[in-house]
Amino acid sequence: MERVRTPAAEVTLASKRIGQIDDARESSDLLTADRLLDPRQIARPEPEGLWQQLLYSVSGKRINLGDGRRARQRKELDRRISAPLTGGARFVPVLSRKGGVGKTTVTSLLGMALADARDDRIIAVDANPDRGTLADRVGRPNGRTVRDLVRAHDEMAGYNDVSSIVARDATRLDVLASDADPRVSEAFSDDDYRQVADVAAHYYSIVLTDTGTGIVHSVMGATLELADTLVVVAGLSVDEARLASETLTWLETNGYAACVRDAVVVLNNSRPGTPLVRESELEAHFRSRVRTVIRMPYDARIAAGSAITFRDLQPTTRQAARELAAAVVEGLRSPVAAA
Repeated sequence: MERVRTPAAEVTLASKRIGQIDDARESSDLLTADRLLDPRQIARPEPEGLWQQLLYSVSGKRINLGDGRRARQRKELDRRISAPLTGGARFVPVLSRKGGVGKTTVTSLLGMALADARDDRIIAVDANPDRGTLADRVGRPNGRTVRDLVRAHDEMAGYNDVSSIVARDATRLDVLASDADPRVSEAFSDDDYRQVADVAAHYYSIVLTDTGTGIVHSVMGATLELADTLVVVAGLSVDEARLASETLTWLETNGYAACVRDAVVVLNNSRPGTPLVRESELEAHFRSRVRTVIRMPYDARIAAGSAITFRDLQPTTRQAARELAAAVVEGLRSPVAAA
């Protein structure tokens, strides 16, 4: 017997685009969790709040009313602070033309609130030419300063090199201290600041700058040129408020009018007791000129002048710092900052 083979029909292989495939076929991106997961089988997160938690426990976890008002407000503030920032590093100078109004304190609180809620890196740079105290307020100083970073600028190969110079607090805020010797710090120039900013921009998402009181100082020029949004600190006295308002006027008349409109003014109460000035009038004045006004209450732990521990502050102080952080992030996400 002889086996006969019948030649098979030729098969033509041709590629097809997704749009040419039968419309009844679904792509994998349609298999979403919202479509596939049965909501009746998914347990809601345990609620926060006294009565919500009590009812949840008594009912054997069957009745879940959701979070209480305070928990919802806290989570919403967390969401605002942790909102993602696209693009490169953002620069936020903290300004004041008068010493003693709490500029360094506000810088510390803002940095701690940001670092505590966000996943990216935050750094606060002390650019005060008169022996700044930012590192002392944050604690854990390591003796390294902005001068060390400037010297090592060309040798920086990674974040480990930067971390050996900066100090870090419990909230994960990194701080770059100023020189302890005022004669050395006075020589810190605008070119030096740009070198520091160049390094910081590679490893951090938000760069806070605790500036000096001299608004025409050379470092201030470089600081304002890089600024994405501004924080201006005003004390609760007539002369301190006027100086803060005059600072806004100087900025407006020197090419920074858009930054002023998007700025945040902090009314910082650095003295115990009820202030003599009416905060409502101050707030109304500054709201006519800037985007947001935040009131920072007096806190005895801050007034002591020692290192600040964020979790040990009064709840009202932490809340104000978090509201300031949220306002700054919203300013960085605005079209003005993006431009």
